[in-house]
Amino acid sequence: MKIGAACRRKLAPLAIHQLLLDNNSYPMLSTSEFQSLCRKHDLAATHQRRVIYDTVMSMHGHPSPELIYDKVKKKIPSISLATVYKNVRTFLESGMLREVSMHHGSLRVEPNEHAHHHLVCVRCKQITDLDPEHLAPVRIKQRPRGFTVTRIAVDVMGVCAACAGKPDAKQF
Repeated sequence: MKIGAACRRKLAPLAIHQLLLDNNSYPMLSTSEFQSLCRKHDLAATHQRRVIYDTVMSMHGHPSPELIYDKVKKKIPSISLATVYKNVRTFLESGMLREVSMHHGSLRVEPNEHAHHHLVCVRCKQITDLDPEHLAPVRIKQRPRGFTVTRIAVDVMGVCAACAGKPDAKQF
């Protein structure tokens, strides 16, 4: 992974893998736990919703609705991409999932509710969780008038190791 010189100096004592959070899948919920979670968020616990939610929780990283659909379709062949999008949007609006990369060109979701930031590859758009303890604290010096801050998220833009290893990789 290529990172800027200033950032490299600050991070030099740490191996880059120590900066990253585990992007692995999350534990599966039992039927009663899923029903309880849906009730908590005022949602009906339907079969399709359960399969979509379980699929997201079993996927590595920050999947797009299209990737979720590809996996869900194997379990529910009759499901449409529109149904997956609708349910993903419902999960986002209810707070069961969080939206990532609102401004990186495609919708991505994540179940990780713990405070963290992201490394975003500007070439392949891969998103990797970054532990907030490895960044200086982010603070707003003056509270914006009429604006309630609900979350501060930092996206560290760069080129991932896979893209940096390609012959046409450019330095940033």
